[in-house]
Amino acid sequence: MSKTIVLTGGGSAGHVTPHLALIPQLQKEGYSVAYIGSKDGIEKDMMAEQQIDYTGVSTGKLRRYKDLNNLKDPFRVLKGITEARKALKKLKPSLVFSKGGFVSVPVVIAAKTLGIPCVLHESDRSPGLANKIVLRFCEKICVTFPETASLLPEGKAIHTGAIVRPDLFKGNAAKGRTLCDFSSSKPVLLVMGGSMGAQKINDTIRTELDVLLSTFHVIHICGKGKIDPNVQQYGYKAFDYVSSELSDLLACTDVVVSRAGSNAINEFLALRIPMLLVPLSPRVSRGDQVENAASFEKQGFASVVQEEELNSDTLHAQINELYTKREDIQERMKSADAYTDGTQVVAIFKDIISRKEK
Repeated sequence: MSKTIVLTGGGSAGHVTPHLALIPQLQKEGYSVAYIGSKDGIEKDMMAEQQIDYTGVSTGKLRRYKDLNNLKDPFRVLKGITEARKALKKLKPSLVFSKGGFVSVPVVIAAKTLGIPCVLHESDRSPGLANKIVLRFCEKICVTFPETASLLPEGKAIHTGAIVRPDLFKGNAAKGRTLCDFSSSKPVLLVMGGSMGAQKINDTIRTELDVLLSTFHVIHICGKGKIDPNVQQYGYKAFDYVSSELSDLLACTDVVVSRAGSNAINEFLALRIPMLLVPLSPRVSRGDQVENAASFEKQGFASVVQEEELNSDTLHAQINELYTKREDIQERMKSADAYTDGTQVVAIFKDIISRKEK
């Protein structure tokens, strides 16, 4: 009978996509994989596409602001712990692996009460609120950024890097250019602002488009519903969202302008694409993207411009400088052991499971 590993995490695609990279690796090693997530979160649909056994549980949202729902959330979490315990007793996993997000809290706590070892993966430079709550219940904490280890309990952190989807390495640059109707005469600039898009980045790119097109072909992933139908020029291709085409578009990309979500920037790192990062402002977030961007800038993988400072002049100057220095940046990327295909994470699982069985 094969051993089972339960995956958990949700609330955003960033808490789920690393699992997609890890699932084939676990199955190849002979593990059965199941998922415990929220009852109606994005993770449910993503796991359905992978035909992974899925259980939904109740959870709170862990808001940082005042809201009447904050009074109800502790009861939702308690209900979620009960539901997760029931699911874990049925699945009898050897280990639970959490990628964070609010749904992971009841699952990790339930696993701890049942004596099931847990491993946590922290994608960002500093732990998010959900991970701060559950890290005490985890045997090991895999970190993406080397600096993160100093923020965690001594002896728990292991720098494994990111878990990058292997299909991203299979892109075809010629197919990517054909998809956009681009020639091979100019380098390609990719602009993306996350799954929801980034209005300030979108507006600035469109304002500066004529100047950019004198040097680059431009792929612009705008976010759902955010394509401007009035902006149509040769050398400019807009998408609201891409899925299966992403690997081909990345394969033909020379430089990228992006938000600084951990998964995305580590994918660019793995593919050796120099990046200009415009992190989400701390005014509308906990500041994790600012920290992620600062780490990549310090390591020489990226240039950074804060959203408040983004305008046509800074955008054009930064992109040109980035393209000029691209070969030096790519050399630093080649020498960096900052990403993984999940092999090291699976090795941690094996070690913990074998020690438990002794």
